Amino acid sequence: MKKLWHSIAICSTLLIYISSCTPSAKDDGLGHNHDHGSHGGGNHGGEIVLSTEQAQKFGVYSQMVKPRDFNNIIKVSGQIESAPTEQSIVAATAPGIVKYTPGIVEGKIVSKGAIIARISSKSIAGGDPNESARIAVDATKRELDRLTPLHEDGIVSTKEYNAAKQAYEEACAAYSGTPTGGAAKASTSGAITQLLVKEGEYVATGQPIAVISGTTRLTLRADLPEKYYNQLATITTASFKPSYSNEVIQLSEVNGKLVSVPTTATAQQTGYIPIHFSFDNNGSAIPGAFVEVYLIGNTKPNAIVLPVDAISEQQGKYYVYIKLDDECYEKRLVTIGSSNGTEVEILSGLSRKDEVVTKGAIIVKLAESSGAVPEGHSHNH
Repeated sequence: MKKLWHSIAICSTLLIYISSCTPSAKDDGLGHNHDHGSHGGGNHGGEIVLSTEQAQKFGVYSQMVKPRDFNNIIKVSGQIESAPTEQSIVAATAPGIVKYTPGIVEGKIVSKGAIIARISSKSIAGGDPNESARIAVDATKRELDRLTPLHEDGIVSTKEYNAAKQAYEEACAAYSGTPTGGAAKASTSGAITQLLVKEGEYVATGQPIAVISGTTRLTLRADLPEKYYNQLATITTASFKPSYSNEVIQLSEVNGKLVSVPTTATAQQTGYIPIHFSFDNNGSAIPGAFVEVYLIGNTKPNAIVLPVDAISEQQGKYYVYIKLDDECYEKRLVTIGSSNGTEVEILSGLSRKDEVVTKGAIIVKLAESSGAVPEGHSHNH
């Protein structure tokens, strides 16, 4: 949201800046009939005019096309999972009705010993077993107290006295002495990845209530469509972008490694082959979150690669902006290939001699649509 408002602010400022420019014509002897100090932005004969001052002010940068190595990329969907060794179960400590602690939701980070839920037996049929045990203790204690002096006086037999004493001891053993129900606590620190029962649901003693997963070492599951089966052997690493963030995380930067590549599709998700990677969580990954995964395969030499931000999509077609000289730009139709989330391969439309806008393409696009054409401007190639 901050990025969006920042872009809107820049665009609004540029529009005001362009509209306030008052150009004056001056022939520079090179076919450029313009005053370089007073250019606004505009589109003239397929060319876009943006003064050097404006380009610097709004962060427009360009660079020459330099082919380099780029990996084949397969973009798929996936999910962040907890490592099996870092999961723990929160279980009910007594039978009864579950009432979660306020704020307990899937994804919440909790500390060891935190109360996840309380179990109440008061409102269920049959009452609270612990309360019944307390009543039994009181009753058997009264009976034992009544028979003790009678036994000492020889009025009550030893057998009857021993039976009363045994009943009292058994009642004491059945009574825990703790408050009604119990508290289900986290045995480890981590994130709550699953709540297994609903609020108000009845549970038995020992029944799992929630799953807590450690957040230090996580697993990335990438669901590869079966049509890419022949490329399985080429996949060595990956990057991913969580659904809640625009940040692309490179596994190579978080101690990531390929864990397993099955040779067959699983029945759990028909038509897909799950590929698992493990990585250290740098604090930006949440267990259970869905992600876009960029599976990285073989290296392709001499590829033309640009930052994703250099690409402008318009009505399903992709364009880049070529810098012709200090103040003139041109929109160029290109064909894009695979992307790793931060860069994209250009399959056609560019050559080594082109200088492409790699930052601030939105500013050039705004200058293109502004319609503020400098008077007398002419640029011929």
